[in-house]
Amino acid sequence: MSSERECIFTVQPGGQLTGNIRVPGDKSISHRSIMLGALAEGITEVSGFLEGEDNLATLNAFRDMGVDIQGPENGRVVIKGVGMHGLKKPAKALYLGNSGTSMRLLTGLFAAQQFDCELTGDSSLSTRPMRRVTDPLAKMGAKTETTDQGTPPIKISGGQPLKGIDYDMPVASAQVKSCLLLAGLYAEGKTCVTEPAPTRDHTERMLTGFGYPVEVKGNRICVTGGGKLTASKIDVPSDISSATFFMVGAAIAPGSDITLEHVGINPTRIGVINILKMMEADITLCNEQTVGGEPVADVRVKYSQLKGIRIPEDQVPLAIDEFPALFVAAACAEGETVLTGAKELRVKESDRIQVMADGLQILGINAQPTEDGMVIQPGQLGSGTVESHGDHRIAMSFAMAALRASGPITINNCANVDTSFPGFVALASKTGLNISE
Repeated sequence: MSSERECIFTVQPGGQLTGNIRVPGDKSISHRSIMLGALAEGITEVSGFLEGEDNLATLNAFRDMGVDIQGPENGRVVIKGVGMHGLKKPAKALYLGNSGTSMRLLTGLFAAQQFDCELTGDSSLSTRPMRRVTDPLAKMGAKTETTDQGTPPIKISGGQPLKGIDYDMPVASAQVKSCLLLAGLYAEGKTCVTEPAPTRDHTERMLTGFGYPVEVKGNRICVTGGGKLTASKIDVPSDISSATFFMVGAAIAPGSDITLEHVGINPTRIGVINILKMMEADITLCNEQTVGGEPVADVRVKYSQLKGIRIPEDQVPLAIDEFPALFVAAACAEGETVLTGAKELRVKESDRIQVMADGLQILGINAQPTEDGMVIQPGQLGSGTVESHGDHRIAMSFAMAALRASGPITINNCANVDTSFPGFVALASKTGLNISE
């Protein structure tokens, strides 16, 4: 299991980030390209695919169900689709590593198949809540089984006829929405999901790109079962979540001037840019275009003195994965930063509120966790050893904190960085971060 390999980052203090770089492809879009490409009729070609462990878990799951997938090779994947009903029963339980996206989306997809299936994951994934998908799927007629705590492994009974439902999501979650839409492709009638706040809409965009009608009216998204997917070409933009670490690093380190190329700026994902601009970061979007239905741009970030803010709650779902890095930005700002409405951070790969507060406190920052967020008083980042708890975003965020630290920062348990950002250490070193593993 990746999370149990020993990997420690040691980052020396100071430096600045400069140059033009392209970070790896978007993780969310890479997952969905494999899922929809496998179910499509014809051959789907993907470029820019993220070859991280999470996405490879999705790819291997579909190989285990009889889908012919060539690659990945330099980000290129060729998928020979088997159609909506062509998946075969896997010989054994499907192991999804650390990938919550894989598990939640595939639970919806497998609820509609004719075969039984079991989904398992590593020690971290095995603690994450799954009733948020299994409960609404049960309303559609699905039969699933989890632990008594509602955590993986998930056993899914095949051959269950599904009926469309109208579901009001209690918490904004793209994974829950996508799970139900995928199940809805197979359900009798219409499946509608109403969001309490906007979440990333990659599933809706990609379904449309594969020729499947999606009805969107405000915060209500519907699909009608019984359609088909037609193979497509997909160019995966660079992942804004991966770009975030370099955005924050450049924003806090004097002398920095970095350009991140071909970054996905989907409006449901740009909370981090909005929040950093509110903090008076110097960010410019250049070369804006649309590629494969997704907006992309080059993002240039130069150092400027950040200001602490009260983060608007309507930005929280648009930046949910980027808060570990934003907490580091807040530690380097002038004035207090307050985050509320982000309870979802407590059930990610780690409890990101508590883990980031613990690490910032070790480095000398007054960071007070609250039930649904954090209050951060800025200060001088010091030296110390912090625990990432196997959470890739925690590890990379504290690596960037060293740019403003007074001494070296050691980060334990960093193997899972490969789940989302293979080559992070090499690319960060190239731009000016003094990091070793």
